[in-house]
Amino acid sequence: MSYVGVDVGGTKVLAVRVSATGAVEATATRPMPGVAAGPAAVEDAVVLAARDVYGDLAPAGLGVSAAGLVDATGERFLFGAHLPWRDAPVRQAIADRTGLPVVLDNDANCAAYAELVAGAVRGVRSALLITIGTGIGGAVVIDGRVIRGAHGLAGEFGHMQAVPDGLACECGLRGCWEQYCSGRALERVTRVALGRHLDGPEVTALALAGDQVALHSFASIGTWLGVGSAALVSAFDPEVVVVGGGVSAVGDLLLGPARRALAGALQGTAYRAVPELVPARMGPEAGAVGAALLARDGRS
Repeated sequence: MSYVGVDVGGTKVLAVRVSATGAVEATATRPMPGVAAGPAAVEDAVVLAARDVYGDLAPAGLGVSAAGLVDATGERFLFGAHLPWRDAPVRQAIADRTGLPVVLDNDANCAAYAELVAGAVRGVRSALLITIGTGIGGAVVIDGRVIRGAHGLAGEFGHMQAVPDGLACECGLRGCWEQYCSGRALERVTRVALGRHLDGPEVTALALAGDQVALHSFASIGTWLGVGSAALVSAFDPEVVVVGGGVSAVGDLLLGPARRALAGALQGTAYRAVPELVPARMGPEAGAVGAALLARDGRS
């Protein structure tokens, strides 16, 4: 018996097949069609990526992890800055297309569930998860449960206003945290410094090779990560802050500046516990794995 999870992000659609015990058995990726391609094209990519990993052996369930607002019932995708669905019955649409039992949840909630079951949040009662990719996602874990909020919309950390009247965001607001701390922010900071565009993997390669401009870019993003994390720590007082997503793969190039900024932006650090800021353990597949595990365990 197997379960499939599909993570729908800003740049790609990632599918995994996991066993009943949660072990990853197969993975596949497809390009994200983009907002302009429309909702049907994204549904096509989800279905095709899922079939890439399950073939002729239909899984027992399919989980969809999507970057944006998912309602409390897990039926509708309400809005996402990087996806074209708008108040759309995505769970039912994918179920109709595949003939499978389907669960739908926000991508960071899915990643948090994967970390809770088998990663950095296992055995921890309270934690914050921050995922850094095209934008920023977030999730809250309290008493060993992912907390979705009254309407299912908790954890949208990336769209907290960090700079009043700041940079325009794809969500329609200005000054959102993810405009200063994300994959796109990393590319923008590097482009301003170099006068030419490099994508995230190119910036990462330069940083790992010791390039000073790329290192400065990661330091800038990391500092914003720490400052934003301090605000969240003040609000939730977690045991640990877990950082995941593709941009976090560079480790201490990002997390080192973030830890320093977190300690510097948090009140009373001489008299209180400062939570550890640690990397996620499930890697870039966390959202898809968490979606598959929710399909296995049921979304609650």
